[in-house]
Amino acid sequence: MEEKKIKICALTTISKTMDWFIVDSMRNLAKNGYDVTLICNMDEAFIKGNSDFAKCIPLEMSRGASVKDLFKSTKALKQIFKREKFDVLYYTSPNASMYAALAGKKAKIKTRVYSQCGLRYVSFSGIKRFIFKTVEKITCSNSTHIRAQSPMNMQFAIDEKLCKKDKISVVGIGGTTGVDLKACDAIEAKKAREELRDKYGIPQDAFVYGYVGRINKDKGINELIEAFAKIEDDQKNVYLMLVGMKDDGNPITDENMAKAEEDARIVLTGNVPKEEVYRHMSVFDVLVHPTYREGFGKVLQEGMGMRLPIITTNVPGPSEVVGQGEYGILVEAKNVEDLAAKMSQISFDEERRRELSEKGRARAEQYFDRPIMLNNILEDMNLIVKGE
Repeated sequence: MEEKKIKICALTTISKTMDWFIVDSMRNLAKNGYDVTLICNMDEAFIKGNSDFAKCIPLEMSRGASVKDLFKSTKALKQIFKREKFDVLYYTSPNASMYAALAGKKAKIKTRVYSQCGLRYVSFSGIKRFIFKTVEKITCSNSTHIRAQSPMNMQFAIDEKLCKKDKISVVGIGGTTGVDLKACDAIEAKKAREELRDKYGIPQDAFVYGYVGRINKDKGINELIEAFAKIEDDQKNVYLMLVGMKDDGNPITDENMAKAEEDARIVLTGNVPKEEVYRHMSVFDVLVHPTYREGFGKVLQEGMGMRLPIITTNVPGPSEVVGQGEYGILVEAKNVEDLAAKMSQISFDEERRRELSEKGRARAEQYFDRPIMLNNILEDMNLIVKGE
């Protein structure tokens, strides 16, 4: 008699988050005997791209805070959960996670796993901080297992009394699906560097600071633009390349956006397809990620995979990716002077860039290669379903 497959349902608010952080791990679970369902705000392209291994159920959910969605989406999910009779729920992103945790408990889904990809409220204050922290507490209290993205983020959650110590842990040394090193190596980096520099009007001999991610306040883009403005006053052949979409929900200042749009040495690429990210990274001489908060920092792992020196902030998650400064350069969050100084220093220090490039790639090979990360998640899920 064939053994019954474990039915697992993965949920995020939007499909981009699902693509970026969840799809690879769920595909691997499907290869290893799990019956997978995906639920998010999805389009036909997403369904077509993932229906070979998973059942896809579209559910419209807003990204921002929505009282209407709280009731509407929770009710819809409860109905789906009761109908499908899942063994495990696995969710990330604030809205979908709260709805899934509440609906899952009401539908009596035994195992509800919250992948806690960073804590949004960390950078908030006042009533906004209170509301988002309350949402986090609701999600945690209605989940049976919590997987923090790094040891420091786990300790923060415990210290903040979001959950008890026995409910939360970290998979591996942190992170989600890691970096596809084979894909990094398959890129014809020199050719892509030349082609994309021509495309965006960047001189082949220019020094390029690069960033990949949403163009928003919490990623430190205000500070990055202001730091670059200080550098370009002194150095004539430097460029800043910002790869990613503008985030209207958490925008940078109008002044800095105008600066980015008007400065010939700041390149705004807009959103690029997932498969184009590594090619765009080949344009960079250094990856700069001055975020205020982060789960672990997938883009940093990818930068290491592409042999890029890293500058990032000394906050939980990113500081752990770069080994507290051993594999990358740390700056103080929200400190324009510190960021500008270290960006400038690294542009003149070729030997330091080479050292960080080699050490970062070795660290990625040891801990962040996708097969390693996916196997960590598989082993963890197997232990969860066994009740261990």
